[in-house]
Amino acid sequence: MPEIDLKYGRSSIPVEYDESRFAVLETYDDPHPLSDVELGDKLDSPIESKPLEEIVQPGESILFVVPDATRRTACGQVINLLLRRMIANGTAPHEMAVIFATGIHRAVTDEEKQTILTPFVAQRIKTLDHSPRDLMQIVRFGETRSGIPVELNRAITEYDHVVLIGGASFHYFAGFTGGRKLICPGLASAKTVAATHKLAFDCEKHDRRTGVATASLDGNPVHEAFIEAASFAKPAFAITTIVDDSGEAVDLFCGDWIASHRAACDAYAKQNTIRISEKRDVVVVSCGGWPHDINMIQAHKAFEAASHACTDGGTIVLLAECGEGLGRSDFLNWFFGVDSAELARRLCESYQVNGQTAWSLLTKTERFKVKIVTALRDNEIKPLRMQKIETGSLEEYLTGSSGYILPFGARSMIEI
Repeated sequence: MPEIDLKYGRSSIPVEYDESRFAVLETYDDPHPLSDVELGDKLDSPIESKPLEEIVQPGESILFVVPDATRRTACGQVINLLLRRMIANGTAPHEMAVIFATGIHRAVTDEEKQTILTPFVAQRIKTLDHSPRDLMQIVRFGETRSGIPVELNRAITEYDHVVLIGGASFHYFAGFTGGRKLICPGLASAKTVAATHKLAFDCEKHDRRTGVATASLDGNPVHEAFIEAASFAKPAFAITTIVDDSGEAVDLFCGDWIASHRAACDAYAKQNTIRISEKRDVVVVSCGGWPHDINMIQAHKAFEAASHACTDGGTIVLLAECGEGLGRSDFLNWFFGVDSAELARRLCESYQVNGQTAWSLLTKTERFKVKIVTALRDNEIKPLRMQKIETGSLEEYLTGSSGYILPFGARSMIEI
């Protein structure tokens, strides 16, 4: 029988499967990683914008906004190239800084900064950390048309130009990552993060709001709120990458912060949407390894993809190491209730961002029989209505029934 290596944390698990019963849902054949020269050519051809060198004048300062450790965007290669180009253009190293768009995630460690930026950049350019609850860092910029307070990191006001550097990937309620998300929620206060995320949930229906879905931008109230909030930061330029399984850039879109990000999202969706003719009884899904399975909140994105390929009442086998646990110390509190309906009521009474992820996860564990290969403890798994299994048990789910294997759930969207 054929064998496939499914990524798990920083390693992989070899799995044999019966190809007459199981189909592997691949996304696309990765093109070659882009060289610095090829990346430079793309930077020279921005979308609806002048090149960055024509926007930034000598003596003007730049704030580069980059993702945290939960994203792989080839940021190090891109910012290495950008810094060299900007220095050659007349901007001094001390006139540039990097801020990590952590949103409400934990802070980036010194080791992670070296990985995200490369040691060369991390040692030479000032780096800033965002804290959504540190009132000394937060400035109120105004309100959205619907009255949401726009509170963002003070550093945005202290530099002449704000440049966004991120990657496009699917997001289960914002549509896509990258672009405007680097500002909101990336550099927003906890209050602004909660208010914009709350738009994803309809408290009358106790369900996702209309327009809120993976790969959905038009008519998506969360995306629209992010755009409106991010516009207060007046980004001068944006760079959005598409990366391969190893996290290396295989495409790059740059220019106007809205238009270039939309072009990247369109290209990403075209490459990573998988169309199937039917749902099947068993879906074995890997998140795609670290950092996509760094914790349960991140692993949920692959779980979401798998749910669209599995018949109701079927079995989903999720490979998610979750080396950093559930993702939030209070995440488990949402699951100590009767069912997802009760969780939804609690969410509407006292909204919290990760409560929405908990609701989304619980609706799936109620619909499917969920088995998980993970480093999480049993007392963390059982409240989620999942059953922990060992790698040696995988074989029993790959025989007898028909199903799918989804090797990179975090990168995939399933359509019928």
